Amino acid sequence: MRTVTLCPIGVVRTPYRDPADVPIQPTAGADITGRVVIDEAFAAGLADIDGFSHLYLLTLFHRAQPATLMVRPYLDDRDRGVFATRAPNRPNPLGLSLVRLVGREGCTLTIAGVDLLDGTPVLDIKPYVPSLTPPAADVRIGWMTGKTGGFLTRTAGGARDT
Repeated sequence: MRTVTLCPIGVVRTPYRDPADVPIQPTAGADITGRVVIDEAFAAGLADIDGFSHLYLLTLFHRAQPATLMVRPYLDDRDRGVFATRAPNRPNPLGLSLVRLVGREGCTLTIAGVDLLDGTPVLDIKPYVPSLTPPAADVRIGWMTGKTGGFLTRTAGGARDT
């Protein structure tokens, strides 16, 4: 395999300093706000972003544990293949988060629905456009069937204080 080199375009600022405090998924952090601070060299790329309500953030899990192909996901009691989970300790520790754009000031985007650790490098931003991402027909969610409701209140360290 060849090596791929990526250059972060910015960094995420959030209230989460400890991986155990990060919501497992954006639904658990729906009301939590953070900021995406884009490097000045990429400022022109933010033109027109204000018109979108939601953005995909492609990030690097910079503090993920070493990669493993089998993981025990939250809400399950057995090991699963890492590619059948959303675990951060992957061969390429990439994250994909759908966040709500609250506002923009210069090179700083205020976002809501934050499920990222403070200091997470941002590799790319893409606007969410529902008609370009239509709901899939006949969706199956494998081993997660009947378990996803727990994501609404869980952090990596356990139950979220409410």
